[in-house]
Amino acid sequence: MRFLVTGAAGFIGSNLVDRLLAGGHEVVGYDNLSTGRLEFLAAAMAHPGFRLVRGDTLDPTALAAAMAGVGFVLHLAGNADVRFGTHYPRRDLEQNTIATLNVLEAMRAAGVRRIGYASTGSVYGEATVFPTPEDAPFPVQTSLYGASKLAGEALVSAYAEGFGFQGFVFRFVSILGPRYQHGHVYDFLRKLRANPQRLELLGDGRQRKAYLHVDDMAEAVLLAIERAEDRLTILNLGQDDHCTVLDSVGWITARLGLAPEIHCTGGERGWIGDNPFIFLDTRRIRALGWAPRHGIRASVEATLDWLTANPWILEAKP
Repeated sequence: MRFLVTGAAGFIGSNLVDRLLAGGHEVVGYDNLSTGRLEFLAAAMAHPGFRLVRGDTLDPTALAAAMAGVGFVLHLAGNADVRFGTHYPRRDLEQNTIATLNVLEAMRAAGVRRIGYASTGSVYGEATVFPTPEDAPFPVQTSLYGASKLAGEALVSAYAEGFGFQGFVFRFVSILGPRYQHGHVYDFLRKLRANPQRLELLGDGRQRKAYLHVDDMAEAVLLAIERAEDRLTILNLGQDDHCTVLDSVGWITARLGLAPEIHCTGGERGWIGDNPFIFLDTRRIRALGWAPRHGIRASVEATLDWLTANPWILEAKP
């Protein structure tokens, strides 16, 4: 099959590109390289089954041209920065919602009918049921990021119903692993490189999170595409346990051989939309035969090891 992967040069996108190529598929990578990195596509660029299109998901003409001969779209491009949503409200709307509409319309014009959409566990807002299942009642949205991703989900659902698409919606917890360039491990390591004696945490450090290794995420996505047959499949991707931010700090500092003073800014949330507890029910994806191979601590440590082995990524923050 020929896949179109939007956000192909990003952390998640580039890992999925490599997995698809290794599985014998052809891949058209689509990325404007605003945050993606050509370095992440080094192996793919040498593969005869890969072609990179430099384009923006806000450019319908370029998207339409990239769809030629494609059988499946993995739509991973978008703004992933929850923290600054209230600073730049249009960014989430444009890059996550309008861009998704553009992708769906380009698919419809080209006759492409299968899409995998990267959503987020943030769509549950501050859930009241844990672990949170896919059919949990949705509370009030707490971030513009989550709201924009939920709107994208709704568009995928509507196109599945209205135009006969097959849609796969993947609600991720935070993903870790090689090529990671955004999130708490990255931020903590940069702070500790600047000052090994002191580390400031946003919030009270007791926020509870579940992190998933990018290899486990890729396994889940590809397995779902192969085995799920419904017109619309919504799947949580996460762990069967969770940790606190302070737990993660302890693993990171121990791995680095540091013992900094920890200073918490206070409050249950580090920023607007920082849900203090994210823990997803993963029984649906597990029923398809999937289980994560990496625990949370191992995923944090593997991410830290990759970052310390690739210091250029710490110095080249987009």
